[in-house]
Amino acid sequence: MLQTSEQLAARLIAHRYLPRSDEAIRRVLFDLDFRVSLENNLKTCGLRLLDNPYASHVAVGLHQDAERAVMDDGQQWLSNNIGLPKDTLALTVVLWALIILPKRERQLGREAALEAQGELFGTLVKAEPSEELSRGIPENVLLEDFGKLLGGKGRISNFALPQLSRLGLIERRNKIIYEGPLLDLVFDYAEMAPRIIQGALGDLIRQQAQAAGERNT
Repeated sequence: MLQTSEQLAARLIAHRYLPRSDEAIRRVLFDLDFRVSLENNLKTCGLRLLDNPYASHVAVGLHQDAERAVMDDGQQWLSNNIGLPKDTLALTVVLWALIILPKRERQLGREAALEAQGELFGTLVKAEPSEELSRGIPENVLLEDFGKLLGGKGRISNFALPQLSRLGLIERRNKIIYEGPLLDLVFDYAEMAPRIIQGALGDLIRQQAQAAGERNT
């Protein structure tokens, strides 16, 4: 059943995120007028559409015009609007760096290969978001590397990770941490990636990648 942009806005607000495979979301991606109508409806609520072509879901976030009304409590600027303490927010950044950045590198590499293949055969080939390119992080590795820095292993395992899981930021399966529907959308990749790659976390990501390669050989 076709949905109006108002109905889709309500669904996004109620569910917080929807898969790109959803019929109404697919229409948003290809119907410009429908997308504009949806974005206008969300804006009237102080929200905006979070859409990344490499993410498997879309979501809603604060519109810039509404940020001060939500984030400024009169005494200080809140670091987030979902109640994450500072150490858990820092853990979210770490998980984004360890899971999303390598995934994006693989996605861009595959897209470049497909484009080259398209040029070779005279066909336009576009890469779709692929969950198989997203890989998890063993919990024990995360705890060894960051336990002391982010409140202790017990706090991470018993409080931080369950909270991130409930919020849809991660999924935990068989002691492995995978990205949840929202992890690829909570940070602006263009703004965040250079800060991480050129900062201290960049060295750690390269060390993690090298160690993972050694474990797989």
